[in-house]
Amino acid sequence: SDLIKVHKAADGKITQVVEYGMRQFIADEPPPVGEGSGPSPHDLLDSALGVCTAMTVMLVAQRKQWPLEDVRVEITHDEDDKTYRLARKIELVGTLTEEQRQYLLGIANKCPIHRALHKTFEISSALV
Repeated sequence: SDLIKVHKAADGKITQVVEYGMRQFIADEPPPVGEGSGPSPHDLLDSALGVCTAMTVMLVAQRKQWPLEDVRVEITHDEDDKTYRLARKIELVGTLTEEQRQYLLGIANKCPIHRALHKTFEISSALV
């Protein structure tokens, strides 16, 4: 996968610039910790599942030439010491049969980020 670089923005208390390839965006925390000038780290994690879900379902429907016009995904989360719970609501817009709708719901569970989130994560850190 692509290298992600993160560094402090020129302005803002803790605003960060996230660079990927030749592009970039801002991440931040909402007030009072930050200024809310971009998505928070939790927003980024949760939105990865939403984006991956929508893209995967849309690609499969397009490949099958099904009349799917849009995939609208809502993600919420709550957590405790042991569990990070993601709740995903998926709206399939288009004149699909119930069989097609159920098939695409199954496809949502096969998106790469959904699969990744079910794996054990190992993170190594080193000072440069």
